[in-house]
Parts: sequence; structure tokens; C-alpha cells
Amino acid sequence: MIFYLKLVIVDSNYCDYLRQFDSKVPYNYGKKSTRPFVGVLFNIDDMEYFTPLSSPKPKHLKMNNTIDFMKIDSGKLGAINFNNMIPVGKNNYKLLDLDTVRNSDEKKYKTLLSSQLIWLNENIDLVTKRSKRLYDLYNSNKLNVRIKNRCCKFKLLEEKCLEYNKIMVSA
Repeated sequence: MIFYLKLVIVDSNYCDYLRQFDSKVPYNYGKKSTRPFVGVLFNIDDMEYFTPLSSPKPKHLKMNNTIDFMKIDSGKLGAINFNNMIPVGKNNYKLLDLDTVRNSDEKKYKTLLSSQLIWLNENIDLVTKRSKRLYDLYNSNKLNVRIKNRCCKFKLLEEKCLEYNKIMVSA
């Protein structure tokens, strides 16, 4: 089976719900209402894990890759923040359709996102292994405390993901 990463927009209400239990869950509103997440990094049972992308910043060029942070194309295309990855159910996100981009600012953004996605898929093994390794080390309590404190609470968020989706189905 061929596996590709995709760009998605995670439902902001879902992120708000998770943030009640973990303040490290990334915000997804205001100017970042269409903040893209890259997914699927890995699956656990029926949950997929997605992680937010960062736009390029000058600081990315100087930063080092770590277990919870990876520069995209040496930082020229931004970064991926594995420490902020979150579990999602099938109903908690929608695919980002880059073909709906219309104005010139959006076209620059579309070009960036397309370039990020190409790089990520060309480096899919590295990206997925890094995310899974962080997840495993976090859950086995084998991470440096400083790094662990930057991470979302993966197991707790998995429980809350299941609860949220059970509530949404019965509503």
C-alpha cells in the first residue's frame, strides 16, 4: 500500500475541546483558522495523528532538528512541530483543497503549502519515523523532561478524542 501525507484543516471546535484538557493543543482560529496540519503521520486503532505546520521564519534557518521539531527543506519551507501533534477521528478534519485558492496572497500560500507537502512526501519515512519515535518515547516516559513538557499529552488526548466523537455521534 502506498502511503502519502496530506494537508488538512482540523475542526477548531475539536481543538478547543482538547485544549480544555491540554493547553499545548495548538490554536486553530482567527488568522490561523485555516492553519494546515499535515497528516496522517501514523494510526493508532481508528485514530490518525496530525501535526501542525509552521510557515518559514528566519529563526528556522538557525534552529537544529530535534526529536520534536523538524525543519522542512532546511527551514526554507518552515517546520513541523511534532510536539504539538494531536489524535483525530475521521470527523474532526477536512482535506485542504489547494485548488480553491483565488487571490494573490492565497496563491503565495498555496505555493508554500504545495512545496511543503512535496518535501514532506519525499521524506515520508523520516517524518513518520520521527513522529512515531517521539510518541513512543513520550508514552514510555523515556524523553528528556524539557522535551516532554513541550509535548501534548498524547494518551489523554486519545481518550478525549474518543469521548468527543462519541458525544458528537449521539448529538
